[in-house]
Amino acid sequence: MVKPLSVNKAWQGRRFKTKAYKSFEKECMLLLKRQKLPSPPYVVVYEFGFSNNASDVDNPTKMITDVLATKFRFNDKHIKKMVIEKVIVPKGKEYIRFEIQSY
Repeated sequence: MVKPLSVNKAWQGRRFKTKAYKSFEKECMLLLKRQKLPSPPYVVVYEFGFSNNASDVDNPTKMITDVLATKFRFNDKHIKKMVIEKVIVPKGKEYIRFEIQSY
């Protein structure tokens, strides 16, 4: 068996948010409506609409999870399960859908 490796241990030194990531955060924060969350622990269901079939299904999960945790004021350590689906869409029609449920 292999112990899971955290993102924090995978990269050396400090990481800095890019302009693209800062713009993504800002746009998400403006678009997301406040909502009352169920009690933790959580299951988060994601559907990512990608226009490129080569996109890795797990790549956007950390960034959007951090944005959701900030917007809805919860600690993402309370997420016990994620369900992630990749849907191929035409270029320009990319999207993110999510649902936060009790575990």
